[in-house]
Amino acid sequence: MTPSEIRTARAADPSSRERDFAKINGITEGELVAAFVGDSASRMTLDFDGLFSSLEVLGEVMALTRNESAVHEKIGVYDKFIAGKHASMMLGAQIDTRMFPAHWVHLFAVSKTNNGEVRRSLQFFDKHGDAVHKIHTRPSTDINAWHALIGRFVSSDQSEGITVTPRVSAIKHTKPDAAKVKDLREGWAAMTDTHQFFPLLAKLKIERIDAIRAAGDDYVEELASGAVAQMFEASVEDGLPIMCFVGNDGCIQIHSGPVVNIKTMGPWLNVMDETFHLHLRADHIDSAFAVRKPVDKGSVHSVEAYDKDGKLIIQFFGKRIEGYDERPEWRTIVSNLPRRDERKAA
Repeated sequence: MTPSEIRTARAADPSSRERDFAKINGITEGELVAAFVGDSASRMTLDFDGLFSSLEVLGEVMALTRNESAVHEKIGVYDKFIAGKHASMMLGAQIDTRMFPAHWVHLFAVSKTNNGEVRRSLQFFDKHGDAVHKIHTRPSTDINAWHALIGRFVSSDQSEGITVTPRVSAIKHTKPDAAKVKDLREGWAAMTDTHQFFPLLAKLKIERIDAIRAAGDDYVEELASGAVAQMFEASVEDGLPIMCFVGNDGCIQIHSGPVVNIKTMGPWLNVMDETFHLHLRADHIDSAFAVRKPVDKGSVHSVEAYDKDGKLIIQFFGKRIEGYDERPEWRTIVSNLPRRDERKAA
């Protein structure tokens, strides 16, 4: 669809959510936003380090990162930015992200009025036109600082539309042979930090889900359906601080702290706390696992959920201080989750 055709179709269907509208019309969300450059959207220059090091002056905003099955929202300040060539981080008390700038291609400032309320956001998209990250204003956001930021980074190119590259599934599942499984288990056993897991997978050229399935029962146990919801319920009951990771190719966003207010609405499992909102399509979870990784102080356990294509939807840890063993309460919660074969972990 051309930008003109997109605008015409949107005028005929103004109430659908942006993501739903894009899917119905066979376009990407990025193409939808770009069609309104000169109207509700402005094209921005994506100076990654310059922009993210300047966000703190805005005060409180909402950070949103999502994938097809989970939406992770954190309310807070973009402070403690750490730039990196391949990966950058925001390490604030509330907004905690791992960002991979190579995937951040398009940026738009969007301003819409709905029922008299002006809704402002910065929206980042990858080369496929899929949303990588969004920043939304809040009632307490410094709007003067917001306008100054937009003015500083607005592009001289205000042409409508973007060109997108069709997405091809990157997951190519292969069952590792005995030699690769041996190397995987040896590398797994030698880990002293959970961050060593991804380099291990890259070295062995093995997909995450394939490694999870091949690691063995001493490291990974498959969980029964509904285990993620049970993990939430147990964490709320114990008042236990957890870490919740949701990401896509370009950004991983993390919540660290307790969860309190959980609501289930149809297929959606929702957390609606003061500074943390989560919307998880529980019906998209095809498999879930309890995973144990060695670290310098014992081991840590995670709960990981994957979709039918083997893509990681969401991941949970017990909140721990780096260099210390994980909380025994978290380990108890994970050990008590039902296994797929109906056996309990020891």
